[in-house]
Amino acid sequence: MHCLCLFSFADCPILFSPVDVVVEYGDSFSVNCSSTDKTHQFGLSWEGYDTMENTEEIFRSVDVMDWEMKLTCYMYSNETQCSQNLPVTIYKTPDSVSISIVDHSGPMIEGKQYELQCDVHDVAPVQDLTVKWYKGQTLLNQTTFTEDSKTPVNETTTLLIRPDRADDGAQYRCEAELELGAEGPQYPIKSLEPLSAEVHYKPKHFNSTETIIKNDEVTLNCTVKAKPAPTYTWHSEHLKEEISFSVLQSSTLSPGNYTCTTTNSLGSDSKVFIIKSTGHLMVLNSKACSV
Repeated sequence: MHCLCLFSFADCPILFSPVDVVVEYGDSFSVNCSSTDKTHQFGLSWEGYDTMENTEEIFRSVDVMDWEMKLTCYMYSNETQCSQNLPVTIYKTPDSVSISIVDHSGPMIEGKQYELQCDVHDVAPVQDLTVKWYKGQTLLNQTTFTEDSKTPVNETTTLLIRPDRADDGAQYRCEAELELGAEGPQYPIKSLEPLSAEVHYKPKHFNSTETIIKNDEVTLNCTVKAKPAPTYTWHSEHLKEEISFSVLQSSTLSPGNYTCTTTNSLGSDSKVFIIKSTGHLMVLNSKACSV
């Protein structure tokens, strides 16, 4: 009776050079198989092809055309054999990376929640893929994948955002990066076109009131940022007609209250300007001095 005796893995004196391979699908690589034990013969097998050679070292050049490729080097002597597999990572960078807003078109509204979607097409291996989300140069989030697939797949990740007025014009993008170590590609694949956020927001004044002491000329500035652009309406018992400018500038404005209402399609906000005369200020000062 004949039996095939196998070395334990730790006892199998096979060496690969390089010790592992990271290669793009369709490319080729070369590998050396040798041993610290010079008394045994060698065989090298891959893709179902076996060869046995009485040599201390085997060199092979391999074309990568099979996602399931397995490269094994084994050594044998009489009825004793051991083998080791060369770690081979076959990768493919994405055909495209794109970003979009889910179920929405047109401007975003301040304070509402939106879902951004990043589509990564035809990438492998997915377990080494990281998708990163950026706003400008700020990293917002990143996603890794637990699937174990050697062949290319499509992946989709999403990001929830709630933009405010400061985000108007912000550039959102996603990047797909294969993290394959020093032997792999060292550059991320970015979304071809970043998503430029257009955010609409209602008028909002920093202060609801402002007191102005009247001198030769009074300027009441109600200008405020809003998108779409707002309209302005002034109300006061001292105004004889409706005024629609953002700034009132006059030397004839009487002391009193002037209310400016700023409005766009998303809402409105009001601010009260209180004009006081210099005479009123002098009366207040004299009362303060007499106390």
